[in-house]
Amino acid sequence: MSKEEIDIFQSDLVAKHEILNEDEKIILLKKLNVVEKQFPKIKSADPAVKALGAKKGDILKITRVSEIAGHSMYYRVVVN
Repeated sequence: MSKEEIDIFQSDLVAKHEILNEDEKIILLKKLNVVEKQFPKIKSADPAVKALGAKKGDILKITRVSEIAGHSMYYRVVVN
């Protein structure tokens, strides 16, 4: 039996996830005056993390859209 792969980002229920590059990461850390370990965490087993190919230590920018708040950005650091 073969396992079909599903693109979870095609669903309206899954927020947009992006991996920050090193420059973006440095700018964000300076802007917020924090270190990586202060960010909320997201496990490497999360389907969105797997789909993006993110690895431990990467920071993800998650953009959620709502009628009330508009666009909201959240950040998570990938952990094992």
